[in-house]
Amino acid sequence: MKLALYFRPFARGEDHRVMLRQLRRPVLTVLKWQLLAITALALLSGLVAGWHGALSAVAGGAISIMAGLSAALVASLGRARSAGALVMGALHAEAVKLGVAVLLLWLVLANYAQAVVGALIASFIVTLIIFAMAFFVREY
Repeated sequence: MKLALYFRPFARGEDHRVMLRQLRRPVLTVLKWQLLAITALALLSGLVAGWHGALSAVAGGAISIMAGLSAALVASLGRARSAGALVMGALHAEAVKLGVAVLLLWLVLANYAQAVVGALIASFIVTLIIFAMAFFVREY
């Protein structure tokens, strides 16, 4: 089974970063999808709400990408040598992702008075959903 590939490093007592290297391609593929979605949403929001709509859509997508990258960084810094430690590391990374997302959303909404909230939130949610799809990307 394909899932067994991810647990081999634990059986041999290896570092979990082997697994992260194996996930590189799916994550890069999803990042491309996110950038395409941001571009499409920015164009659509620009047509509907003008320049501020397009900029708001880009900001929402950028917030989601930055939150995802911060979670990936936290996950890659961990030194888990068991499945339980890996789960705790993943939960820590998700907490960091949530914190970064909330902080960046607050910063944008507090400092960009002309933000088109609908475009910002829509782009943020779409790119978050796309990031969650990395699990379904094939490695070959």
